[in-house]
Amino acid sequence: MPSTIRDIKERTGLSLATISKYLNGGNVLPENKEKIEIAIKELNYQVNEMARGLVTNKTRSIGVLVHNVASIFCGLLLRYIGDVLKENGYSMIICDARDDEANQAESIKFLLSKKVDGIIVIPVSDKGDFLKPAVTAKVPVVLMDRSLRNCDFDCVRINNREAAYKATNELLKNGHKKNAVIYSAHNYTGLQRYKGFVEAIEDAGLTVEKDFDKPGFHSIEHGYESMKQLLALKNKPTGVFTTNYEVTLGAVMAVNESKYSCPEDISIMGFDNLILTHIVQPKMTMVVQPMKEMGKRAANLVLKRIGDKEHEPPIEYILGTKIEKGNSIKKLN
Repeated sequence: MPSTIRDIKERTGLSLATISKYLNGGNVLPENKEKIEIAIKELNYQVNEMARGLVTNKTRSIGVLVHNVASIFCGLLLRYIGDVLKENGYSMIICDARDDEANQAESIKFLLSKKVDGIIVIPVSDKGDFLKPAVTAKVPVVLMDRSLRNCDFDCVRINNREAAYKATNELLKNGHKKNAVIYSAHNYTGLQRYKGFVEAIEDAGLTVEKDFDKPGFHSIEHGYESMKQLLALKNKPTGVFTTNYEVTLGAVMAVNESKYSCPEDISIMGFDNLILTHIVQPKMTMVVQPMKEMGKRAANLVLKRIGDKEHEPPIEYILGTKIEKGNSIKKLN
């Protein structure tokens, strides 16, 4: 039978009121705190966080809503977030929007029904209406990887436009003047990376050909189908910028199934140094994000907001990226 608060009372000789005060986050005398903690350990007493939440209005749980839990990118971020939350005595409730705005909105309502103390979100799109219930409930929200239009929330992200500009220049400085881009046109991140690509092309005195512009969704399928279309063109690009991990993976799959090879026939500049770069040949040249720092910053920021007694203006952490060189870009004369 599980231990109860009365078992702790018998073990320590303290009153139920003192023990209850400690369990609910109140301050007790140092010697009483030590007695209670020893008893909890010896009795293997499990604190009922939901019950505690009814008293303290804190459940010591954080909701984490990701755009697609099947994404390796999201999986790694969840790990780093979880590390920080565990170190601070918080649990994590994970929700999957499945790249659907309606699911995203329902997930926020679900997390609020669970009385989470804060929410970390990787949004599906750049629209922020789905977060209105959290704002009304005064539950702190931290955005990760993606910003939202016309919304002021704490955010941890990279400078996507700058990262894409530098990535495109890797193709340009290797002599590639016919460059295509495969990107997501449905979220802030994808659109910013597209703008960085276009800016680099135009600064080089070039233009983006219509057939080389491949907007779509953040998915393996989009990368695969777009690369197939590019390879089927009579006037093929010599370089392709694939703007996220899933798109890069799909694009590489399409090249591998074709009669062409990378980088001899088509050069690829990818994004996110995850599993792909360690298993494919040639080794991909990729934009690398500081994912561990991103996850830890987001977790620490939401915990900070929970502890804030006064509302402060939103904080935006913009982290740097680097380009890890591989052999997927051919140098042209």
